[in-house]
Amino acid sequence: MKKKVIARLTSQCEIAPGIFDMWLETELAKDAKPGQFVGVFTKDKSKLLPRPISICEVNKEKTALRLVYRNNGENTGTNEFSSYEKGEDVELLGVLGNGFPFEKAEGKKVFLMGGGIGVPPILQLAKQIGDPDAQIIVGYRDSKTFLREDFEKYGRVYIATEDGSVGSKGNVMNAISDNDLKCDVIYACGPMPMLRAIKKYAEENGVPAYISLEEHMACGVGACLGCVVKTKEVDHHSHVNNARICTDGPVFLASEVEI
Repeated sequence: MKKKVIARLTSQCEIAPGIFDMWLETELAKDAKPGQFVGVFTKDKSKLLPRPISICEVNKEKTALRLVYRNNGENTGTNEFSSYEKGEDVELLGVLGNGFPFEKAEGKKVFLMGGGIGVPPILQLAKQIGDPDAQIIVGYRDSKTFLREDFEKYGRVYIATEDGSVGSKGNVMNAISDNDLKCDVIYACGPMPMLRAIKKYAEENGVPAYISLEEHMACGVGACLGCVVKTKEVDHHSHVNNARICTDGPVFLASEVEI
């Protein structure tokens, strides 16, 4: 059950330009799964809805959550969050979303794919799967490859950068072809063009792909209807071919959604 809680910020730092790394002590950690997210409330009470931020990592004791997020600039909730300091209280709503079905990776060769600010949710997934041969394929804009060292603890890391400064030049699909990688199942989070390319690749290669559509979430609680995605099957509540990413997802089997 989701609930509002007060978390305590234990550390925060900027790990790449505009990318912040925050650890929060909270009871929500004990129930958090890879691919889920929390709603983070601002201290500005004129902003009623929380800002959805994906869970990057859960500590070993399951007492703290790690949130890695982008500061989207002035007058945004994330800009306020980036100013928080150690010891501050942070109001959270969670845990939200369905998460990745990581149990389907057992005994299979996997791709764990992240692009841009869709990179952080892949870290806890890599930890949960616990396969040192997992193929972690992550894409960045340039040489600021945040979380790279963290990923290297949990699998084989392949990097793509748009400017070619690290790894393959281009995107995650270029890293797959450059390294002749193969898989049985895909888990991915990132910008929509990347997810469309992954869906196409999965269809052509006959492998299931579980994709997180978190890029489109606004409120995170189903109130704004700003994250509707067209689905293959009719929703049994609304009786239309639509689903709300924040309440029905954010993770979907790629073959079941139109993106």
